[in-house]
Amino acid sequence: MAANALAGAVIAFDLDGTLVDTAPDLIGTLNVLLKEEGLPALPLDSARPFIGRGARWMIERGFEAAGEHLAAARLQVLFERFLVHYRAHIADESRPFPGCEAALDALKAQGAKLVVCTNKLTDLSVVLLEALNIADRFEAVIGADLAPAIKPDARHLQAAVDAVGGDIARTIMVGDAATDAGAARAAKAHLILVSFGYTEIPAADLNPDILIHSFDALPDACARLLGACEVEAGQL
Repeated sequence: MAANALAGAVIAFDLDGTLVDTAPDLIGTLNVLLKEEGLPALPLDSARPFIGRGARWMIERGFEAAGEHLAAARLQVLFERFLVHYRAHIADESRPFPGCEAALDALKAQGAKLVVCTNKLTDLSVVLLEALNIADRFEAVIGADLAPAIKPDARHLQAAVDAVGGDIARTIMVGDAATDAGAARAAKAHLILVSFGYTEIPAADLNPDILIHSFDALPDACARLLGACEVEAGQL
C-alpha cells in the first residue's frame, strides 16, 4: 500500500443514511403531513427506503404507500409544508451513526478532503450538520440545489469534487444506496457503501468496491482503495 494514500484525496459522503441516521425526523415529518391529510402514518422501517432522492420524492412515495397519488401542484404545497416542519425538527432524533465522528477525524488527520454530496437541499444539510456539531469536518456541502443534476448523475459528484479542488481519479464516494453507486460509477470514482443505510436494493447487490458494516472500518477501507490505485498507476 502506498504511503500517505489519503493525502489530498477526496472522500465524498452522502448524508441521509450514510453519515446521519435522519429517518426518525424525516419520516416523522412525513407522518405529520399524512395525518394532517387524513391518511395513516407509515411505520419507520417500511418508509426508510423512501429517503435518499430528495424530499419531494419521499413525499410522493410516502403518499402512494398510504394510498394516494399526488398531482404536481399538490405535491409542491406539501413539499413547502414539509420544509417548514422539518427545519424546526431537523435534529430532534437524528444522530450521526456510531463511529462516524472518529472516522471523519481519522480521515482528515491523514490528509483527506471531506465533502458532503447529498440530494438534500444544501441549507437543510448545513443546518443539520451544524446542529450535530459535525459541520466543521467538511470543506464543502453540495446539496441538490448546488449541483447541475442530482445523484445518480455524475455531475453532482463532480461538482462536489471541484468544490474542494480534488481529482475524481482520487475520489471515493461513500454512500448507502443506488443513487450513490450510480453517481460514483458514472463519474469513474471509487465506491464504498455502508450496509446500515436506507436503500430499496441491498447495498451488497450494488457492487461497491468495498462494503462496510460500521464506520470503524472506513479509514482502512479508504486507504486500501487509494493505496491500490496509486500502486497500479506507478506500474504503468
